[in-house]
Amino acid sequence: MNETEGLRFRRVHRPQVITDELPEHRNKGSGTYSGKVFQVTLLSLGGFLLLPLLVIILIIESPIHPEVFSLKEPPLMKGCWEPNLKLREAERLFEDQITGPESIVNIGDVFYAGTADGKIVKLIGRRIHTVTRLGKLPCGSREEESSCGRPLGIRVGPNGTLFVADAYLGLFHVNPTTGEATQLVSGGQVVAGRKLSFINDVAVTQDGKKIYFTDSSSRWQRRDYMHLIMEATADGRVLEYDTESRELTVLMENLRFPNGIQLLPDEESVLVAETTMARIRRVHVAGLNKGGMDTFIDNLPGFPDNIRPSSTGGYWVAMSSVRPNPGFSMLDFLSQRPWIKKFIFKLFSQEVLMKFVPRYSLVAELHDGGICTRSFHDPNGLVAAYISEVHEHEGSLYLGSFRSPYIAKLDLSKV
Repeated sequence: MNETEGLRFRRVHRPQVITDELPEHRNKGSGTYSGKVFQVTLLSLGGFLLLPLLVIILIIESPIHPEVFSLKEPPLMKGCWEPNLKLREAERLFEDQITGPESIVNIGDVFYAGTADGKIVKLIGRRIHTVTRLGKLPCGSREEESSCGRPLGIRVGPNGTLFVADAYLGLFHVNPTTGEATQLVSGGQVVAGRKLSFINDVAVTQDGKKIYFTDSSSRWQRRDYMHLIMEATADGRVLEYDTESRELTVLMENLRFPNGIQLLPDEESVLVAETTMARIRRVHVAGLNKGGMDTFIDNLPGFPDNIRPSSTGGYWVAMSSVRPNPGFSMLDFLSQRPWIKKFIFKLFSQEVLMKFVPRYSLVAELHDGGICTRSFHDPNGLVAAYISEVHEHEGSLYLGSFRSPYIAKLDLSKV
């Protein structure tokens, strides 16, 4: 073997130097491949999750068509509106024996209320008696509510009779002794080109000849009240029914969720809670200003429901949701953002949305000029939740509710 061949041999069998870099080079290809598989998997998973969302956004139509409207900055919760815990002094009556006693009246020491299962009930002591049922069974589900009926506003008329506003079935005259119910106005009928879809509260003159009531919407029914609030539809009305001529007249229209109604002492005007706008309007129903409207109080710190007289000459207003300041009000925020409202209603049902609405019960006494003289609060609605009305009787407030399973009673001497 010559020298050159020996050199070749040595080159062939020269030991390979192993360094720390060699494993990295060996794994480089496989590491890049694993990373690409991970990225593809992640993107596929993201696409899989986002596809239904895109379908919801692009294809599914929102059930509401919100309007842009403007609310003033909520008033500071100080002075008369200063938060307190006074409503937590209330006691619960008939707990788990009655559901959704929206409105309450009394004849002597006997109380009457309308309930979520379509009944007018009489409350004597600790006992509950059914006076009448306005609709028909079965009751209990959302689908059955329109045939079952949902009594809302209730008033005592002349000679101790009851006048009841049922959200679906109409206005009724009820004999509290016999339970005989006479329909005065049929729900669902078309009046001046619009349906009576959501009859809400009622007020009656002392002689019983005129009945004033609110129809909260011609588009939405009571069971869709969250749709009405979020859409901010201006299709609510105030109407008058003449019990002698049986004429039905529209007194005011284009209101955003007209709710509670209260006749003033002179019987020439009524106060109307315009819930969506967080204000109370005064509608002139008789006299020289008949047909006119002005504002009794604007920019309330909450969304008003029923209005009832107080013993001091003022008016009790119930609010089950507030616009905290300082704080954040979702409804105020969404008022200028209809696209967010549409998206929310594509994703969630009304019942789910109700769970996200902060509970805060607020009762206020207002006097002429919309002056607040006192208020009682229950932050988070721990004792009295979802309040709809305040009925005063012999030094106590009886708080109705549109969904709670009780009536709350607050002794005014304790607060």
